[in-house]
Amino acid sequence: MTAKKKAAASKTPSKAFSAEERAAMKERAKELKAQASKAESEKDLIAKIGEMPPADRAIAKKLHGIVTEVAPHLFPKTWYGMPAYANEDGKILCFLQAASKFGSRYATFGFNDVAQLDDGEMWPTAFALKSLDAAEEKKIRALLKKALG
Repeated sequence: MTAKKKAAASKTPSKAFSAEERAAMKERAKELKAQASKAESEKDLIAKIGEMPPADRAIAKKLHGIVTEVAPHLFPKTWYGMPAYANEDGKILCFLQAASKFGSRYATFGFNDVAQLDDGEMWPTAFALKSLDAAEEKKIRALLKKALG
């Protein structure tokens, strides 16, 4: 293959990733370049929440309040364009994937491997959220406390 053909092929969108996945990867690249302060990062997160459709926005606002209350030391930031919260090492502890992000019927509240949710050899790390009422809030608070160790 000639250099010209290789260059043209590299500009062709990959069929391995959807348009939404490619957009999320571009968001992540921008986030890595920014590496903002905690205040700037939280401002970006609040702006992303503001862009969400009403149902996702309601969940994200409540979730942000819960996380900042239960774990004020976590660093709020966006991660692949989604609200996320990192530990002091900069590793994402938990995140919200809005239902609208990939056209899902529910939002997902998830934890990464730094969360201490271990329970034997298998345990859940992601939870579907269709709404966020008192019962779900109580469960999320307990999950966050456990995740923090």
